[in-house]
Amino acid sequence: MRIADESFFTAPVLELAEKLLGKVIVRRLANGEVRHFRITEVEAYGANDTACHAYRGKTKRNAPMFEKGGILYVYLCYGIFDLLNIVSGNKDEPEAVLIRGVNGVEGPGRASRMMEITRELNREDLMTSNEIWVEDDGCIATNIEHLKRVGIGYASKEDQDKLWRFKMI
Repeated sequence: MRIADESFFTAPVLELAEKLLGKVIVRRLANGEVRHFRITEVEAYGANDTACHAYRGKTKRNAPMFEKGGILYVYLCYGIFDLLNIVSGNKDEPEAVLIRGVNGVEGPGRASRMMEITRELNREDLMTSNEIWVEDDGCIATNIEHLKRVGIGYASKEDQDKLWRFKMI
């Protein structure tokens, strides 16, 4: 069943990150094909977090993070990958959950490529979109591993050490 309850997505980032594990991203492709991807790994990013794109304030690139929860923030990473993030929390309180793994595919770049995520989906609303949404099929992630985030060497040591990566085991 499609998750259309705004309160699900406006939850604080750490809560949303764990709630997303086991949920299904549904992607309708341009040819009409519908694909389903179980979320298996995520990372959380918050406004006071030096690893977060919004840490230094609002820019054209990170503006979607300042929207209400449920909006997509898709950005280009390393000039190669369009990475999928689900904004959480309330408007003007920037935080988001990076989708790091789906259906046995690890790594946010590989996951996004598998789901055919492009920056054209940036700012898409998961509650109303016909191209991408999240469903709850009853799967409950009961065994969750808490890990350090990956690829944030630019962040403060304190933020690098946060266990804000969540993975189904």
